[in-house]
Amino acid sequence: MSELYIKNAFLITMNEEREVYEQGAIFIKDNVIKAIGNFDENIVSLEAEVYDAKGKILMPGLVNTHVHLSQQLGRGIADDVDLLTWLRDRVWPYESSFDYEDSLISSTACCIEMIKSGVTTFLESGGQYVDAMVEAVNKTGIRACLAKSVMDEGEGLPKVWQKSMEEELKTQIDLFNKYNDTANGRIKIWFALRTIFNNSDELIIKTKELADNFNTGIHMHIGEIADEVDFAKQRKGLGTVEHLNSLGVLGSNLLAVHTVWLTNRELDLFRLNDVKVSHNPAAAMKVVLGFASIPEMIHKGITVSIGTDGAPSNNRMDMMRDMYLTSLIHKGRTLNPTVIPAEKILEMATINGAKCALLENEIGSLEVGKKADMIILNPNTIHTLPMHNLIGNIVYSMSSENVDSTICDGKWLMKERKVLVIKEEVLLEKVKLQGKKIKEKANIEINTTFKVIKK
Repeated sequence: MSELYIKNAFLITMNEEREVYEQGAIFIKDNVIKAIGNFDENIVSLEAEVYDAKGKILMPGLVNTHVHLSQQLGRGIADDVDLLTWLRDRVWPYESSFDYEDSLISSTACCIEMIKSGVTTFLESGGQYVDAMVEAVNKTGIRACLAKSVMDEGEGLPKVWQKSMEEELKTQIDLFNKYNDTANGRIKIWFALRTIFNNSDELIIKTKELADNFNTGIHMHIGEIADEVDFAKQRKGLGTVEHLNSLGVLGSNLLAVHTVWLTNRELDLFRLNDVKVSHNPAAAMKVVLGFASIPEMIHKGITVSIGTDGAPSNNRMDMMRDMYLTSLIHKGRTLNPTVIPAEKILEMATINGAKCALLENEIGSLEVGKKADMIILNPNTIHTLPMHNLIGNIVYSMSSENVDSTICDGKWLMKERKVLVIKEEVLLEKVKLQGKKIKEKANIEINTTFKVIKK
């Protein structure tokens, strides 16, 4: 039985009262929080590891609600292009060329980048080699909701991805039965629908039925671009959200990603059906999706979280930066400096992320009985000090550089910037080699106006 006692931290709980301790402590036994705040340290055994966090900030781990693990090796292959070019001409040829080893290296690298930026839980929106994702999550110690990206129709699908509805449903069921609640409960298996471009109505309906029966979530890109809404209206007679509503798919276990092109009526449908939202500010701007009505969603009571999306569309898996962008773009869009304050941003990245992951009772805040998922921030950098406004500094001033340590399920994944779960230098060499191999295998050319002089 392992014990960890962290003391003297500026402790942000994110509990319902939003309690903050100027000099707080936390006691962890195995993977569960046993005491927090100011308590008698006599409950801590002599065998416990003691960590003095004086001058540092302890808070819940960040929850990244939209990730593509298998896209990590594709960083930079689809810059400065529109979404459909990005998807069909760059990312799909790249990703469909994968084998298990490619996916494993890509997934592992993505997990490590998230750990280094303070993420303890992420939601994968669907790759193809879920087995490799599971291995990466097992190896790196992070918490994850994993899914296979299912598609049974649509233009431009690589031949290797062309599957029937029955095949896609069976694969999802098999993955759930094999991997759900493994890795000491750190791995949850979700169902995933790629987009309305690539999912038949029958697949959408049956996936919803399965998710309800298995008591798990559904991850889907919704209202991502204007072309998607036009497609839905032409083929289905309604916009994406209204069509999904007509199919009976909207519900509390649906995570809608991007949600840029939604009407006020569709926002109300989300509210009435308790649909959760993953806001991806960096990706939405870089691939030019548009600006989601996030302040309006929050005002209506919709649960909104933050995601990074994948490496070719962001190009950083850095939740600290995406918190910053979330606040800035909506202040600028609405011309209202108070529209989403720093406190709300921190909620989106922690407790709201836990709600989106359907894990609100396990993670998202530091409370007795919850899983020991937390991060330590070191504010002693020139871009952070002085600390006049603690929460404001975290959101507006800090970067992933300030993430000092990451703990998930009661275990150190990174301690004082040293990754403990793998040899990072070995992984970096694998990423270089595998990235080059994949680019050549997928036959992707990167155009540039700069003159590259080769040896």
